[in-house]
Amino acid sequence: MKLKTLLVHLDHTERCAARVSLAAALARRHGSHLVGLLPTGRHEAAIPFGAVPRDAPDFAAATAAWLRRRADQVAEAFRHHMAGVAGVSWEVCRTDRPALHALVAHGRAADLVILGQDDEHDPPEAALRDLGAKVMLEVGRPVLLVPCFGRFDSIGASVLVAWDGGRAAAVAMRAALPLLDAASRITVLSLRNPGEPEAEDLLLPPEQVAWFEHHGLRATARREIVDGDITEALLSGARDVQADLLVMGGYGHSRWREWVLGGVTKRMLRWMTLPVLFAN
Repeated sequence: MKLKTLLVHLDHTERCAARVSLAAALARRHGSHLVGLLPTGRHEAAIPFGAVPRDAPDFAAATAAWLRRRADQVAEAFRHHMAGVAGVSWEVCRTDRPALHALVAHGRAADLVILGQDDEHDPPEAALRDLGAKVMLEVGRPVLLVPCFGRFDSIGASVLVAWDGGRAAAVAMRAALPLLDAASRITVLSLRNPGEPEAEDLLLPPEQVAWFEHHGLRATARREIVDGDITEALLSGARDVQADLLVMGGYGHSRWREWVLGGVTKRMLRWMTLPVLFAN
């Protein structure tokens, strides 16, 4: 699979610029078309308190106009950034649809969806909570989550792959291949708590290493027993190998109008310290 179309979520948060910078770098590296998807927030009517006077003659119209102006500013910032990126085709796609519905629908026409991690410091009107998790569970495409702090101009030099032998982990490992084209180090890490069976018939470390080698990539496999939280151990393992990308399966499902996440996935979404490629 080649990354011919990338979709990046545009919003008015401070972290949007870092997300766009990484998306643009990936688009340039892979010769991809970059779509900046900009939900205006009109459906959610998400505006800061006091932005529109409560006694405005037509409050609904004033709110819509304010949201359009805000979207214009976000779109202009994206255009300004992309004007300085040579050799990349791009577009802004503005929509009044709810952010989740828009990202899922448009994301299904992309090879990779790039979102930001929830930031508890964003004002309430600025972030749709758990958006990354919900999109990941629904979109049917790999989702790259960018942390809410730090700068990540490139990814894929040193990669940690979380491997438990499960379906989601296998889907994520396959989805990550285009991002590993220049990897100098790929580490396949399997973790288990004390007392858990080794599941040798599921992990098959030599076969996983051979799979990467058949794709022209060098990888090593590690298995460790962790007397503690698996999420913390994964992040520690990423630091050990100086990883700039973590690849893992996103475990969970949607049930009626609830999204139920696996424990490691939920904690990683909260604690991540480097970009994480999730697939479900």
